[in-house]
Amino acid sequence: MGDGLRYIGVAERRARLALRHRLAPQARVATPEAVADALLALHGSDPATVYLAVGARLADPAATAAETDRALYTDRTLVRMHGMRHTVFVFPTESTAVVHASTGLAVAARERASLVKDMAKAGAPDAAWLKEVEESALAALGRLGQATAAELAREEPRLREQFVYAAGKPYEGVHTVVTRLLRVLGVEGKVVRGRPLGSWTSSQFRWALAPEHAELPLEQAQSELLRHWLTACGPATEADLKWWTGWKVTDVRRALTAIGARAVALDEGTGYVVEDDVDAVPAPEPWAALLPGLDPTAMGWQGRDWYLAPELRPGLFDYSGNVGPTVWWNGRVVGGWAQRADGEIVWRILADDGRGMGREAEAAIAAEAARLESWLGATRVTPRFRTPVEKDLVK
Repeated sequence: MGDGLRYIGVAERRARLALRHRLAPQARVATPEAVADALLALHGSDPATVYLAVGARLADPAATAAETDRALYTDRTLVRMHGMRHTVFVFPTESTAVVHASTGLAVAARERASLVKDMAKAGAPDAAWLKEVEESALAALGRLGQATAAELAREEPRLREQFVYAAGKPYEGVHTVVTRLLRVLGVEGKVVRGRPLGSWTSSQFRWALAPEHAELPLEQAQSELLRHWLTACGPATEADLKWWTGWKVTDVRRALTAIGARAVALDEGTGYVVEDDVDAVPAPEPWAALLPGLDPTAMGWQGRDWYLAPELRPGLFDYSGNVGPTVWWNGRVVGGWAQRADGEIVWRILADDGRGMGREAEAAIAAEAARLESWLGATRVTPRFRTPVEKDLVK
């Protein structure tokens, strides 16, 4: 490139994605912890996403559900908590302090202020009352170990207090203190989602006290988060980094400087990698994958043209911009998949065959569908965020 920067093209970016996101067969790992460590964060807004994302990356996915349960709820080596962009993720437990300090504290301050303001407008008790109730609820949660919101309210009846939100407006509603307070405590890093009620596909959770962690300085935490994410997802543009973290551009630039990130040339402009990550990455053997909605690979970058053709997006995303289940071939999205009521995994190729699809690709995709169908067994999974292709496939 004329600017003297190391050029990383689309083919190499796809090779990096295949290996570092543990999608190529030779890169698959043995445990959910290894998956989370490679990716840093698994989207947790849809509970099933975590398990499906793990299963797609395990060398032997047969024990996906049991092993992910173990990591989340027995060994607590993984934790489900609020993180970037006020979204629920699953992180390695050792990353809790970094995530909390780098992204959670600023959001938490806004969330608590919003709750206190809404309560004041409704004539509900004040911030001092809320703090007293909060301390009582946390003490109860410590005694119980894990509890639902209803169970906590039995221990601390003041959590049942209700107030009217946005009175007189079209979106007026009645809020219960426990619901809003648990959300605030989650963002503040005081509580985390515990074992679900029912199976691993359930979206109803118990709550637990968050694991203890050190309070890190903001700039140190942001640097550590950015280094880990760039190791998994580099190269990435400044826009990608700002979008993924939810930070101000000044925070992104400061963290890039702090970790000594190297600028590289991408087709869309300047990108960044961690300091020692400029060597070429060889392409893996041909590979296919079926990834769930909100998978961290599909949602990993703001600029997605290098792995997702713009013309495929209308069928694979919902109206809010959430990606649905996707079919991958050699580092690019080529279609979508779904599970029918009888358990069959069905898929559809949307990409033009003239761009590299053929019998080898279809055979590999069919093998991945069979692999997924086998470990799911009797479990039925419906994405929380439905997309046109997914809904059409299950008709």
